[in-house]
Amino acid sequence: MTLLALLGLFTALVTFGLSWLVYRLALRFKLYPAIRERDVHTKPTPRLGGVAMFLGVLIAFGAAWQFAGHFQLLQVIFDDPKPVLGILGGSLLIVVIGVVDDLIDLDWMTKLAGQFVAAGLVAWSGVQILSLPIGGLTVWSPLTSVILTVIVMVLTMNAINFIDGLDGLVVGVALIANCVFLIYTYSITVRTSPLNYFSLASVLTAILIGACVGFLPLNWHPAKMFMGDAGALLIGLLMSASAVAVTGQFDESTLQNVVGRTHLVSAFLPIVLPLAVLIVPFLDFGLAVVRRMNAGRSPFAADRKHLHHRLLDMGHSHFHAVLIFYAWTAVISVGMLLFSFSPYVPVWVALAFVVVGLAVCTIVTLAPLGRRRATLAAEAAGPRPVLRPVPRSDQKNTAHKEAS
Repeated sequence: MTLLALLGLFTALVTFGLSWLVYRLALRFKLYPAIRERDVHTKPTPRLGGVAMFLGVLIAFGAAWQFAGHFQLLQVIFDDPKPVLGILGGSLLIVVIGVVDDLIDLDWMTKLAGQFVAAGLVAWSGVQILSLPIGGLTVWSPLTSVILTVIVMVLTMNAINFIDGLDGLVVGVALIANCVFLIYTYSITVRTSPLNYFSLASVLTAILIGACVGFLPLNWHPAKMFMGDAGALLIGLLMSASAVAVTGQFDESTLQNVVGRTHLVSAFLPIVLPLAVLIVPFLDFGLAVVRRMNAGRSPFAADRKHLHHRLLDMGHSHFHAVLIFYAWTAVISVGMLLFSFSPYVPVWVALAFVVVGLAVCTIVTLAPLGRRRATLAAEAAGPRPVLRPVPRSDQKNTAHKEAS
């Protein structure tokens, strides 16, 4: 865990330096698009943060590869370099597509085709869903495995990209989700491979956490630079690759011993937890697709009706809307993580955390509606009569008349 933390710290420092460099270059050469109607910001801002994040990830993997000979436990990641090269190759392709889209606005079919090619490259390298821990279900053919993996990656990339609308939103949500997922993957690796605590999923997640931490200072409200489609799609690709690398890689007997839960929970947890940490982006993605298709539009046609837009319209400030997204992500992902640590964490503790957390998040999210109803009710009641103080002379005259 110390080595993973150092790897994440190294990635954060490199990404921060690269982010500042890209930001200065973008300002110097005016590499920023015009403000769109659906944008929340009012000042033209560079959208090349994804380039800095990708370079930070690339340098981090290069450094890990270079020092793998000095850390034999880390060498297991690079014994077969094909998956690492496939992930980096797919990341490069998706970043190029994202940068071009941020600068000249590609049509949605071109972007979607590029996403399928990038995901296919990662799946071809060996990062695939080989089996599902439900009743011993196995993906029957290599082609089926590739197709299922590509679909999962493309859905995740678009889910992450859809919530990229407020300063620090995607980076913060990804940071929370990846921290939880790192703890989960590390605990699984420790209990299944006691001689080596490293796995591709844990190393990839640690590097991605570092990239998010390094970019966050420039993306915090008010943001100096956005990650753009390049950064959002990159985060989605790396997170899905990490989830695929760990999901379905253990049989049911191993999961039963590792997770320490009932047969049903232990079978579903490796699938549920990767989805749970991204439940908010997937919810926004699903609602957007249904909304646009009902309106007869393309599911990838941009609009201003995402969840973060609705929070702003409800009356939340930019800062509060971002924190609400953070809170929902943290409650759901940490709650699922607590379930995975049974019997060390009692079930009632995990359940109470989820129930109370969701209740608090719901109250905070809907609070502006209550204030708005109170305001409307006060306006409907009409203006209150103004009570003016009676002059002192009138008071004396009134008292004299009453005495008479």
